[in-house]
Amino acid sequence: MSPSDSALFETAAQILDRFQIEIPSWGFANTGTRFGKFVQPAAASTLEEKFNDAAEVHRLTGATPTLALHVLWDLPRGLADVEQVHALERSTGIRAGSINPNLFQDQQYKFGSLCNPSEEIRAAALRHVLDSIEIAHHLHARDISLWLADGSNYPGTQSIPRRIEWLEEALIAAHQCLAPDQRLLVEYKPFEPAFYHTDIADWGMSSHLCRTAGPQAFVLVDTGHHYLSQNIEQIVAWLLHLNLLGGFHFNDRRYADDDLTLGSIDPYQVFRIFHEICQHRQSSPSKGPLHAVPFMIDQSHNLKGKIEAMVQTVATAQELWLKAALIDREQLAALQQSCDLVAAEELFRGAFWRDVRPLLSAWREARGLAPNPLTALRSDGYIERISRERANRQSTVGSYA
Repeated sequence: MSPSDSALFETAAQILDRFQIEIPSWGFANTGTRFGKFVQPAAASTLEEKFNDAAEVHRLTGATPTLALHVLWDLPRGLADVEQVHALERSTGIRAGSINPNLFQDQQYKFGSLCNPSEEIRAAALRHVLDSIEIAHHLHARDISLWLADGSNYPGTQSIPRRIEWLEEALIAAHQCLAPDQRLLVEYKPFEPAFYHTDIADWGMSSHLCRTAGPQAFVLVDTGHHYLSQNIEQIVAWLLHLNLLGGFHFNDRRYADDDLTLGSIDPYQVFRIFHEICQHRQSSPSKGPLHAVPFMIDQSHNLKGKIEAMVQTVATAQELWLKAALIDREQLAALQQSCDLVAAEELFRGAFWRDVRPLLSAWREARGLAPNPLTALRSDGYIERISRERANRQSTVGSYA
């Protein structure tokens, strides 16, 4: 290895050593669409199986030490399930990650949760959020990720101003219950399941609600929660500038919230988003853990194999992050300043087209990992074994996850 190659590898290794991306428990379960659910023999149906699958992904990729949990699906007994999670953390080496309340599945949420016209239902929804914050505290989880399906389908059927006020009140109350090291992440989505108005429809609404709630509230960006052709990296740049970006739910889409695997449709978009984050990190000093910008996968693997899709996604994220991190930003800044448009664009595009897979393979081998995690997964027999063990427990009925 030449000195220049050695220096490049050391730089890449430092970048990859620091890169982590959280994976979701529901990504290992039999999920579906409103049209149906197609079961897979290897899908996880218990929390133990989800932790075991997460450990397999981390063993292969070296980048996924935490597992996002969904309160209703993973901790249905609330605090009574915390000890089981602690036991699984000890046995698998995987830590509990962000905690996700469920404010969309219960029948009482037909007309909304925190924005429901019924004071009783709003109070029940807030209690669930507060319970989720307490669960997160007992699991030493920093982030509570909040997504609302609240909205309406027909003009004139709901008071938008009143629902804004109810939402502000609820988030202020939730923020007051956060421990000093906890954060409330507020996610937005323009439509679905509501199709006339959604109560938190874009990053501006989410930003306002975070600032109203308090300094430990931040915006959560889901890449699938935008209109077609929307410039997500510009949104990211603004949220970074405002110190309001709290994290990401990564996936890909062709039309709307398709929850396809990251980079499968538009890897250049993910690269552009990563560039904005890398640029911000290089130019701005760290403001501490409350201002971190963690990455999480939020995908529904209905057709691809659950674990294979997760490994593929993590490997793709590592590639795109490394490409973005290796951009010569000093040269790019000079070209931007001189308005040398073609040269600047070619430098940027060149970084995207750069093949970093040899660097990734070398890093994996240096860290005791298989050089190709997908090939290793297919050859180690894990999926075949769990398919035999789990096949008789699969069901086509039940919740989304």
